[in-house]
Amino acid sequence: MAFVESIGRSTIDGLAYVGQLARLTGRATRDIFVTPPQGRGLRYRRAVHQAMSVGVESLPILSLITFFIGVILALQSAYELRKFGALDLVATAVAISLTRELGPLMTAIVVIGRSGSAFAAEIGTMKVSEELDALETMALDPVRFLVAPKLAAMLLMMPCLTTWADFMGVSGGALFGVTSAGFTISSYFHATLNALLIRDIVSGLIKSVMFGLVITTVGCQEGFLTGLGSEQVGRSTTTAVVKSIFLVIVVDFVFTALFYVTGPA
Repeated sequence: MAFVESIGRSTIDGLAYVGQLARLTGRATRDIFVTPPQGRGLRYRRAVHQAMSVGVESLPILSLITFFIGVILALQSAYELRKFGALDLVATAVAISLTRELGPLMTAIVVIGRSGSAFAAEIGTMKVSEELDALETMALDPVRFLVAPKLAAMLLMMPCLTTWADFMGVSGGALFGVTSAGFTISSYFHATLNALLIRDIVSGLIKSVMFGLVITTVGCQEGFLTGLGSEQVGRSTTTAVVKSIFLVIVVDFVFTALFYVTGPA
């Protein structure tokens, strides 16, 4: 019975946490899309600053990782395709794998490590130092002041980063294709374009938007839940990273299954 009770308690706690995330998402989304026409606009300077931090500063590490992911995908695909004399399908395998799955997922993992943890640490530190209470004292809503600009920046930059990650991954695959599979640069990219459908690219971009939503809300929520003491900031940051990765994988599964079910027969 104790085991069953622990499962039930964990389930209830998990559903309550998802409800907190949904509430935070609703408030931040309202502050982005609803309140500006009512005269209480989004703080665009903070949003631009967050966009630079989330997007531009992530490009070097994201480019390096996804380039080598593309090379690895090409090597692994060629290892099997070579048995069937189908090395010309390497470009197809790399392109579809990246645009549908690995491009958005690797982008999300990089952003979680760089920005999701930073969101939790920033808000957690503000709570420990009672800056959140100071904001409320000055009649500033912490969600509108802190979360909404982060969410706006993430929703804007995640599709851009994913598109760049797809390109760098395809470029990594092209390196292998040109050096070891008999492609030229033009023929490799031509084969890539022939292999891709609009659906493949759009599905990856939709996933990236949902990943950005999850990363922002989990990071900010863990910051708001930070307990007293500097040690709690580190715990909140670690928890934010772990929960973000888990929920991103869950969202990825849900949307992959949805696209599979609604895909062409």
